[in-house]
Amino acid sequence: MAHRIVSHQEWLAAHTEHLVKEKQLTRQRDALAAARRELPWTPVEQDYVFHDARGPVRLSDLFEGRSQLIIKHFMFGPDWSEGCVGCSFEMDHVQGALLHVTHHDLSFAAVSRAPFTALDAFRQRMGWRFHWVSSAGSSFNRDFRVSFDPQDIVDGQVFYNYAWQPFVCEELSGFSVFYRNEDGRIFHTFSAYGRGAEELLGSYVLLDMTPNGRNENGPRHNLTDWVRHHDRYASGDTVDATGRARHGEAEAAPGCCH
Repeated sequence: MAHRIVSHQEWLAAHTEHLVKEKQLTRQRDALAAARRELPWTPVEQDYVFHDARGPVRLSDLFEGRSQLIIKHFMFGPDWSEGCVGCSFEMDHVQGALLHVTHHDLSFAAVSRAPFTALDAFRQRMGWRFHWVSSAGSSFNRDFRVSFDPQDIVDGQVFYNYAWQPFVCEELSGFSVFYRNEDGRIFHTFSAYGRGAEELLGSYVLLDMTPNGRNENGPRHNLTDWVRHHDRYASGDTVDATGRARHGEAEAAPGCCH
């Protein structure tokens, strides 16, 4: 990689000019976050029932006495043996943040359609401690448009990320945010899908500072090019276009980690 080599004075001048653009982006990000907080809410009419090691647990229980809740829609289908690589990459980053945000009126849980025993086995393998519940038998995933049954597919498309998209996989990822009033009413305040929550990926923040950047040069030019389950980097695994690890298997086609 050939780069312009200059004196320290020229280097300082170029970086000072670039800082103006960085500050503009920071202010734009602050304004966007403020606008997000002003978006309208919608009531959640059903206190969905999930399952964990204790048995049935309701959506309202996931708040754990706090007023705010973020749910990670984790791609882990009913017949999958392990979770999506991209979702796992996200959870590696979220785990550290939970040490802090749970002391700031925010609870967190992951929800997947796989049986709880499969979720718990994978969580233990990965060394995670966040609350993960199974939505098996619940309409939660379909209602929040992150899991798709055959009847959800219309002319080869599903409604995801606020628009009709080509069907890729029966499970897709996202984050949904909820607020619980003192009277117990629950509201859905925001959801982010696809790359909508990419800012939580500290690995990308670090890589974006470097000369090589993300270095995602194919075949898909996204995280499936290089990210693996954190205990499988030396395994020779590949990741297919749906975000699932392939241990020497043929890949599935088109992609979701966009």
